[in-house]
Amino acid sequence: MTSSALRPAVPLIAIIIAGCIIAAIGNGVRTSFGLFTLPMTADLGLSREGWGLAMAIQNLAWGIAQPFAGAFADRVGTARTVAAGAALYALGVVLMAFSPNAPIMYLTAGVITGVGIAVCSFSVVMAAFGRSVPAEKRSFIFGIATAASSFGQFAFAPISQGFINAFGWQTALIYLGAMLLLIIPLSYALRGRTERPAGQVDMPFMQALSRAWGHGSYRLLVIGFFVCGFHLAFINVHMPAYLVQCGLSPDVGSWTIAVIGIFNVAGSLLAGYLGGRVPKQILLASIYFLRAIAIGLFMLFPVSEITAYAFAASMGLLWLSTVPPTAGLVSVFFGPRYMGMLYGVAFFSHQLGSFMGVWLGGVAFDLTGHYDLVWYLGILLGLGSAALHLPINEQSAPSFGLKPA
Repeated sequence: MTSSALRPAVPLIAIIIAGCIIAAIGNGVRTSFGLFTLPMTADLGLSREGWGLAMAIQNLAWGIAQPFAGAFADRVGTARTVAAGAALYALGVVLMAFSPNAPIMYLTAGVITGVGIAVCSFSVVMAAFGRSVPAEKRSFIFGIATAASSFGQFAFAPISQGFINAFGWQTALIYLGAMLLLIIPLSYALRGRTERPAGQVDMPFMQALSRAWGHGSYRLLVIGFFVCGFHLAFINVHMPAYLVQCGLSPDVGSWTIAVIGIFNVAGSLLAGYLGGRVPKQILLASIYFLRAIAIGLFMLFPVSEITAYAFAASMGLLWLSTVPPTAGLVSVFFGPRYMGMLYGVAFFSHQLGSFMGVWLGGVAFDLTGHYDLVWYLGILLGLGSAALHLPINEQSAPSFGLKPA
């Protein structure tokens, strides 16, 4: 028996399709927030640091809530978890439209939206895939889910910019909140939860985490994932404003985010495919190294539409392509039973990086008038993460979760 799951009475193809659409909607709305930077800071009188802090709090709240959301889905089922998260996510986005100042924005755009994203995120969806798909196919299916998430980024960037241009940023946020509610009926296809395999003890949250953290390769994976979040959040939130500062139009900024999304469809599928054929730690080290090269080349040449789209395409190929091998390694280390929780812990590190990337971007701009310091820091972190992944050993953690003899 290759799976320890209690399989819901839903065809596998239906589970995959529903999960992919959920990932696309959830990620598409979230990645469009950078397009609201200029209109919201102008109308509300927010500093760039204040707006960046709201987005940083969102990423931090997402990261803190993610392990608990994963553990909750592992215990009570994916469908109820995702549906509740979608409702909270939609509420936070709508309340953003009526947030008059920075402190309220920290609560609505930050805490409420961040927790909602965590509870219905593709991390929870991938845990459902992990229990439903044979082990040898999980990396590829994780790649499909990540590609769907990236397609949402491609689709929602022009949609969100169109809403802003036609109706203003407040109405645009209300429309995006309404679109998030489509996740609720889709979540029904993901019903079910991961069951404990024979021979394993059912561990409490902290005990499972303590045993997992004792595995050295898991620690390296978690620490290295910080850099992924730093890159993604900084670019996603500050890139549109950076391009406007360089003399390009806001539409170029929105299409840059879209180009990242569409190229990451290919990048995620390729990473999922390669994750089943080459050592996952080598794949991850290569991705982080190439990110550092891409950022360095972008800083080397004058900014234009051509260089912006070229950078977006290259980063798109590397964008969420870290997710399939990272999730795949967690599955290799510990199996599917605690996949939601233990990938959630790794994702918490990712979101700490997101917090730092978004916040430092705002601080750097307010202090210096540009983002150069954070771009160069991104290069250094990429090289460091590449080195950190090389010693990881792609083997199951010995005795994790086994009953004592």
